[in-house]
Amino acid sequence: MGAAAPSDALIDAGGRDVAAPEGERPAPDAIADDDHRLVALFGAHHARAVQFHGLLRQEGVLRGLIGPRETSRLWERHLVNSAAVVPFLPTEGDMVDVGSGAGLPGIVIAILRPQAQVILVEPMERRTTWLGHVVDELELSNVDVRRGRAEEYHGAFQADAVTSRAVAPLEKLARWTFPLVRKGGQLVVLKGRSAEVEIEAAAKVLRKYGATDARVADAPTLPDLEPTRVVVATRTR
Repeated sequence: MGAAAPSDALIDAGGRDVAAPEGERPAPDAIADDDHRLVALFGAHHARAVQFHGLLRQEGVLRGLIGPRETSRLWERHLVNSAAVVPFLPTEGDMVDVGSGAGLPGIVIAILRPQAQVILVEPMERRTTWLGHVVDELELSNVDVRRGRAEEYHGAFQADAVTSRAVAPLEKLARWTFPLVRKGGQLVVLKGRSAEVEIEAAAKVLRKYGATDARVADAPTLPDLEPTRVVVATRTR
């Protein structure tokens, strides 16, 4: 899919849930854990990122978080793709990741932004169970996992930045997420090649929140890899 943000769902070509054969060992990732590009990208947080990668490789398919074919490209398509959103976020403050799924990008954000407080909002129980497991294993003291849909938390809290990846078209996503963004804060979401078209389709919703500055930015990942794309929009009212 290149620049497009892949879904976390465990599905086959026909859209049905699938499971890996029991006992089957995941294929090696195309990018090694000690790749110098990963060390440069994650810096002091590289070891924790490697630990998260290992948890996803060992348990992701069996828990229904990723498809069997994704184990060999977790770094490229998922963790590095998620890390690409981080430079667009503040270094501290409150952040919310909507539809966190396997923890992409929410867990990656929490790893790379240890001074921020990150709320992971996810409606599916098996996924919130997984997220809690990851938070415990990685000893992430800056993460709060909440089960539910974004709309259920309207009025409960607001954040400096709200993120999302592979959840819904921007028109729907903006309706769900902008109430969680405080005035002056930003919606920062990973999108694919249709990002500009999605901004046009979401124009009415964006205007409602004064987000007339919505833009698409190329977000570098690793050298030799295609950049991903990020939509950034500021709430002004």
